[in-house]
Parts: sequence; structure tokens; C-alpha cells
Amino acid sequence: MKNSLKCIVSNYTKLSNQLYILYFLKKSAAMEYGQFCPIAKATEIIGEKWSLLVIRELLMGGTRFNELQRGLSHISPTMLSRRLESLAEHGLVLKKKIPGQKGFEYFPTESCQELLPIIRSLGDWGMRWARSNLTEKDYDVELLMVYLKRSIIKDKLIGKETVIRFRFTDIEAYPDWWLVVTEDEIDLCVNDPGKEVDVHFTSAVRTMADIWMGDTTYKKASREGHLKIVGDKLLTRNITDWMANSIFTDLPSADNIIGPPQFDYMTLLLLGDQVGDLFVSQIPKPD
Repeated sequence: MKNSLKCIVSNYTKLSNQLYILYFLKKSAAMEYGQFCPIAKATEIIGEKWSLLVIRELLMGGTRFNELQRGLSHISPTMLSRRLESLAEHGLVLKKKIPGQKGFEYFPTESCQELLPIIRSLGDWGMRWARSNLTEKDYDVELLMVYLKRSIIKDKLIGKETVIRFRFTDIEAYPDWWLVVTEDEIDLCVNDPGKEVDVHFTSAVRTMADIWMGDTTYKKASREGHLKIVGDKLLTRNITDWMANSIFTDLPSADNIIGPPQFDYMTLLLLGDQVGDLFVSQIPKPD
């Protein structure tokens, strides 16, 4: 009985190892395009899911594993580890032991830093052509707060410490967030730090995200009742002076660039009765 059990366990282990190897061979092969084109070769390195976003976080200053994971809130620790290891193997990331502590830090190499204008251009493209794909589930409060933290301009704040509180009315889990800004660092907290708050923001997550992305403004959101701001006027009068909006703020969407589809009289007639007749009567006929 014991020998039979050992045989079963041994065979199961061998099969598991084989399946494990086959899985990663398949994953590896899936990213090999078999082309000498430099775009194909680059995509083999950075084209896997999450890779570009990991690079984005590294280029925005994230170095610790937890830091990177907070900016990529839906990625699993296992997947993040795999992507970091893959980028390190290809020379895009340098992994270094944290002196006197457990864990590692991750730094972008020269080849990774050269992707910055490409990431920026991809963001430009996304602002123009992909904004229409946004859904409610894309408005992630953790990512928003990471971006707001990175947007703080410490030199523009008065005093040695500024505490900013955000209350989001549309979420139940962790509706309250704090930014504690000092001369040396900026702490992002989900637990009350027990300090006097200088500026209070109350809104839905989407409202704050839309402001940061430039789709609306603090004044407009306040005027329409979507945002409440409480604090000293020196801080609340011009918030973007000390908490900058996204670098993509001034980019118009595709609809604003090319406008809605234009149809002339003859085109609408060709569309047939079900569509054309709805609009023909409203369009001047050609001379």
C-alpha cells in the first residue's frame, strides 16, 4: 500500500512539473513573433499584460514592491513579481537589496528610462482616442490617491506640515484618505493620522478623477454641487498651484478633434429609410 502511494505521488509530481514547464514554454512561445522587425522584438519584451504599466510606475518614481503594487491595485503579487523579474532579465530593471532591511528595491535602467517619451506618447494617444472606453469600474480610488500624492508640489505649500483629507461619498470600503505633507516626505494614509486637517475634499471618486484628468475643474464641480472644499482661502483659492493636474490635462479627446460624424444629404439617403429618413428633413438639400 505504501509503495503504491509513493508511486502515485511520484507520478503526480512528475506530471505537475511537466505541466508547469509546458505552461511556461507556451507562455514564452506566445510572445515570440518570429520576426526581425524591431517593433516585434520590443513587443516580445514589453508587450505582455501589465508590463507597460509596471514600467509606468517605475518611471514615475516607484521603487518598493508595495509602492508599485499600490499603483497597480488589481495586479496580484505573483504577477508583479513575474513582470519585475522578466524586465530585470531583459535589462530594463535593476533589482537591489534594501540596505539593513528585508526586501528589494527596483530601479529603471537606461533602456527603461528611454521608454519615457513612448509612455508619454501612449498617454497622449489614450487621452485622444481611448477615453470613450472608460467605465465606472475604471475609477479606482487607490490609483487616484497615488496620483494625487505624486501631484503635490511641496514648495507651494505654506508651513512645515499640511494635512489634506479626502472623503469619497460613493464607496463604503476606505472612503476616507489623508495626505500628510512635510518638508521631507508625503504620506498617504487610510487611517486617521490624528492631525489637524488643513483642506477637506468631499466628492465621488469619479468627480475627483475627472478634475485631475482635466475633464472638469474644481470651481465647476463645486458650483454644480459635485464637490465640497473646506479650508483656508489661501489653499483653496488656487488648488492646482500646489496639487497639479495630470500632464495630459490639456489634450482634447478625439470627438473634440474631429467632431461627430458628418453626413451629407446623399449619404443619408443611401443609408436607407430606417436611418436616413430620421435626418434628411433636418439637412438642407443641395442646390
